[in-house]
Amino acid sequence: IEVYRSAGGNGVRLDGGQGFVGAVITPHYDSLLVKVTCSGATYELARRKVVRALVEFRIRGVKTNIPFVQRLITHDTFIQGKCWTTFIDDTPDLFNLVKHLNRAQKLLAYLGDVAVNGPSIAGQIGEPLLKKELNIPSLSSKDDSTQAVDVAIPPTTGWRKVYLEKGADGFAKAVRAYPGVLIMDTTWRDAHQSLLATRVRTIDLLNIAPTTAHALSNAFALEMWGGATFDVAMRFLHEDPWDRLIQLRKLVPNIPFQMLFRGANAVGYTSYPDNVIYDFCAKAVQSGMDIFRIFDSLNYIENMRLGIRAVKAAGGIVEAAVCYTGDVSDPKRTKHNLAYYLNFVQELVSEGIHILAIKDMAGLLKPAAATILVGAIRKKFPDLPIHVHTHDTAGTGVASMLAAAAAGADVIDLAIDVMSGITSQPSMGAVVSALEHTELGTGIRQEDVTAINSYWEQARLLYSGFEANVRAADSGVYQHEMPGGQYTNLMFQAQQLGLGTQWNEIKKAYTDANLLCGDIVKVTPSSKVVGDLAQFMVSNSLNREDVLEKAASLNFPTSVVEFFQGYLGQPYGGFPEPLRTAIVRNLPRIEGRPGADMGEFDLAGLKLELTKKYGKVIRDVDVSSAAIYPKVFDEYRQKVELYGDLSVLPTRYFLSKLDVGEEISVEIEKGKTLIIKLLAVGPINAAGKRDVFFELNGEGRNVSVQDNNAAVEHTAREKADPSKTGDIGAPMSGVVVEIRVKEGTVVNAGDPICVLSAMKMETVVSAPVAGKVEYVPIKESDSLSSGDLVARIVHA
Repeated sequence: IEVYRSAGGNGVRLDGGQGFVGAVITPHYDSLLVKVTCSGATYELARRKVVRALVEFRIRGVKTNIPFVQRLITHDTFIQGKCWTTFIDDTPDLFNLVKHLNRAQKLLAYLGDVAVNGPSIAGQIGEPLLKKELNIPSLSSKDDSTQAVDVAIPPTTGWRKVYLEKGADGFAKAVRAYPGVLIMDTTWRDAHQSLLATRVRTIDLLNIAPTTAHALSNAFALEMWGGATFDVAMRFLHEDPWDRLIQLRKLVPNIPFQMLFRGANAVGYTSYPDNVIYDFCAKAVQSGMDIFRIFDSLNYIENMRLGIRAVKAAGGIVEAAVCYTGDVSDPKRTKHNLAYYLNFVQELVSEGIHILAIKDMAGLLKPAAATILVGAIRKKFPDLPIHVHTHDTAGTGVASMLAAAAAGADVIDLAIDVMSGITSQPSMGAVVSALEHTELGTGIRQEDVTAINSYWEQARLLYSGFEANVRAADSGVYQHEMPGGQYTNLMFQAQQLGLGTQWNEIKKAYTDANLLCGDIVKVTPSSKVVGDLAQFMVSNSLNREDVLEKAASLNFPTSVVEFFQGYLGQPYGGFPEPLRTAIVRNLPRIEGRPGADMGEFDLAGLKLELTKKYGKVIRDVDVSSAAIYPKVFDEYRQKVELYGDLSVLPTRYFLSKLDVGEEISVEIEKGKTLIIKLLAVGPINAAGKRDVFFELNGEGRNVSVQDNNAAVEHTAREKADPSKTGDIGAPMSGVVVEIRVKEGTVVNAGDPICVLSAMKMETVVSAPVAGKVEYVPIKESDSLSSGDLVARIVHA
């Protein structure tokens, strides 16, 4: 028993049993904790006292029958005193129990785990550099600089009002008619995805949201959802992505919200039935989303059509993107030349899009190229709003955005100064100042940008543990063409796989991997294919010629195999042969849109399944999450069961340990605040656990936490012998996800032996020779290093 607080009062008698903190309840004796007897002048008064007494009890650490007794004594039949011998058997709804939230103890369980084991958020290195609360800046009034704006009063002016009054078509016309250039702030999504591994939490967006609503009231949009933020919220931040959208919408009613939408892949990395895509878009619009930037990682129009039609059906604004690669200013780059882009834009316009986006994922759009591309599109499509997106990896982002604006772009993507530059978007302050007092003015005040920037200067220190080790621009991007959002993630992955010292080799391999794939458009998930192949090449000391020569016998990463099968769609110019045949071998090939033949998904059935599993807390938006990310959603719900709603915890304490004696306050709902103080961390016991002692609202509480650093016997793994053709070594470091053979299994060359996973990259390890599996020294969930023996095959 971790917590024991009893009831009491006039007419309440307690006969004590085993009810006390620290008591161990086993099935070997009567587990009565306490007997409660209540008396009153009438039956109803006595019954009400029981109800009140049961509510006052707080027992944590063991399950009790309190929820059942509460259901029993509040049932209409019981209230009327008409019970009979088989009443419980005859009344099954008594077992529809109301689950206790137990929020405080769950939160203490998380804080206790961090106190013992440190933070466990993937990718974090070190604790936050900021050790105090974030200061919310004030804004000066536009009419009187001595007066501060009351940000608690939501603003009424903004481009969302135009959308709500005139619809998507009217919104697009108004944007096109705007005399200056509008900006979209990417700070809430792509900026932190590029710089801080997508780890910014909802609570820190909510804190600055009211101020942002006023400061950027003339912004075209705030990009704040979609892309990697959806699964990262559940997977690593233990938050619900829908709650982020719904809560921010309430605080920012005036600025349109924009999301990144992967066409037929929605916010996932694979294909889904059409009704899942339509359902997701409908739920997103209902929850407050306005503009959907729809793209396909290969510029494959068939994948985009599904997304465009789903957004239209939901009533959202369709911003269809042409993903930019190559260099239209270089006459030698003939594959993705100006004619290619104009033809693709024509296809998008034919679908009835509202806005065109030029999505320059890697920052390849040089100023001269921006002038050529935007100018040509503007000339051919004079009424089409053009929205330009880039990354500042090479350092030319500001110049490119100014060139795009001068050439006729209506909207450009920027990020708050401290969250801009390098692999993020260009600086908002720089562009706002550069265009001030010109005919292309943004309608945004520099002093307001400075105020918002002061908040993010602090916040970036709060997330210092996720900073990528990228300190300067890299003009080499014009050669390797690595997307800004992937650049930092791939660097982190390389470090995790033991390839951190070979970063330059990986960038060179990325260039070669892209050419092996056919010089493709590179953006999630196609960029992942190129990145996985590059790391595979470096891990196995392969160059481009080696891959072409040995392709038929290599165990390529799953993402690479699936790309060549056609699971992402059809790349412009087709797949390179004979490499495709050598990689795909006898696996099926997809010609056309992946998922086009998938049957309708049973969303109603999934909701019933989730409700049965998690209770009535399941919403329609949760069903959408589970349909797209079934495993991730399940893991997220397990975290909620274990730790409760962690989104309410201030980020400093989410990412770092409490100091002994430190006291914090956590508002778990409006009007309900927990005062928590860490008292002590106890010694490790024989079971490898530590008791962590807290003071919660003035009362003592403790939780028992497994110490993950308790001594564990380490066993050196056997390495595969390169001289033995039957020894199969792990091609890279990773975790064993699945084993597909056992000792004695007869296999053919190429048959799968096991599946390894490393940083979301799965690789199927295949048999190099035919024979019988003699030895399998691994089991699922084992962590392997490159070269560790996976299995040994002998000739049958």
